[in-house]
Amino acid sequence: MRALVAVGLLAVLALVFVVVALVRDTQSNAGIAEGCPDDWPRANVTLPERKDVKIKVLNGTDRPGLAAVIGDDFRNRDFQVVSHANSKKKIDAVAVLRYGPQGVGSAHLLQAYFLGRAKLEYNPGYDDAGVVRVVLGNQFQQLATTTEVNQSLGDLGAPVAPPGSCPVVNEK
Repeated sequence: MRALVAVGLLAVLALVFVVVALVRDTQSNAGIAEGCPDDWPRANVTLPERKDVKIKVLNGTDRPGLAAVIGDDFRNRDFQVVSHANSKKKIDAVAVLRYGPQGVGSAHLLQAYFLGRAKLEYNPGYDDAGVVRVVLGNQFQQLATTTEVNQSLGDLGAPVAPPGSCPVVNEK
């Protein structure tokens, strides 16, 4: 009988603990820009669907026509390719992803197509409706397969607001 009383008391204490934890939860506004300085940009940290991602593909290599070929590859994967062209500057990395506050989630998704090896260049001044500039570099070989992208997204985790910006979840 004493054991039942002890177990019952522990169950009641556990229930009280859970209720107090839920009532005092300070993360209920996680992902919302409350408490953010007014002059900081609001970064869209929602992971978008491919069909909602707009990109400009730039060739930062000496390989002619690479931007057009990879642009078509992105189109075949349901991305919105706004344009493709040659970059004025050659890139030695796999790729560089340039984006602004509205492109944070899109750049995170695109990073998975480069298996996390693309260099990220966030610019809070970019105001281009979330378009991400994908500059292909000399170390680029090919885009990742669907399976590799899914594994890479798991490794990368959720999109995070860059320093100097506040996360905002874009509810559709």
